Amino acid sequence: MEHSEMVALIRGGVGAPGGVWADIGAGTGNFTWALRELLGPAGTIHAIDRDGKAIASQRARLANAPPGATIVPRQADATRPLGLAALDGMLAANLLHFLPDQPAVLRQLAGYLRPGGRLLVVEYDLAAPLRFVPYPLPFAALASLTAAAGLGQPALVGRRVSPSSGIAMYAAVAPSPRLGAPAA
Repeated sequence: MEHSEMVALIRGGVGAPGGVWADIGAGTGNFTWALRELLGPAGTIHAIDRDGKAIASQRARLANAPPGATIVPRQADATRPLGLAALDGMLAANLLHFLPDQPAVLRQLAGYLRPGGRLLVVEYDLAAPLRFVPYPLPFAALASLTAAAGLGQPALVGRRVSPSSGIAMYAAVAPSPRLGAPAA
C-alpha cells in the first residue's frame, strides 16, 4: 500500500493534529509515517515493536527525516506492560491479528489512553484465519472486543482492498470514555 493510501485509510480516526500517540506493533514504520503526516510537527509518536531490526530500520529512516511529528522508536512487546504515559491516541495497524489473547492485550493497551483518547485499529476484514492472519478480527467482532476493554463503540473510518493480498481492510476508531462517562 502506498503512503498516501495509508494516510487516507487512517485520516478519519486521527482527529486534530498534534498530541501524543503510540503505534503499537509499528514494524518498520509504514503506518507510523502515515500517522506522522496527520499529526504534524506538534505530535509525538512512540513507535513500539518487539522486532529490534524493525526498530533499527525506523531509527535509520529518522536520520534523514524532514521536520514533522517526533517519532520515538522503542523495542518492546505489546503483550507486556509498556510504561507509557497517558496517550491521546494509539494506532494498532495489523497487530491484533497476530495475538491469540486479543481481549487481554487490548484491555492493557486501552489503559494507556487518556479519557477521550482514541484507539485506531487497522485490520483485515475476514473471519477465517490465514497463514499471515492467524487470529483474524473482522469489523463485526471489533465492538465486543472494544467493549470488553472499556472502550466505546468503534466507528468505521476507512476501507480498502489490500494490494498485496486482495483482502478487504478496515480502519476503525474506538474512543476511551471521558471522565465520569460510561463506555458506549
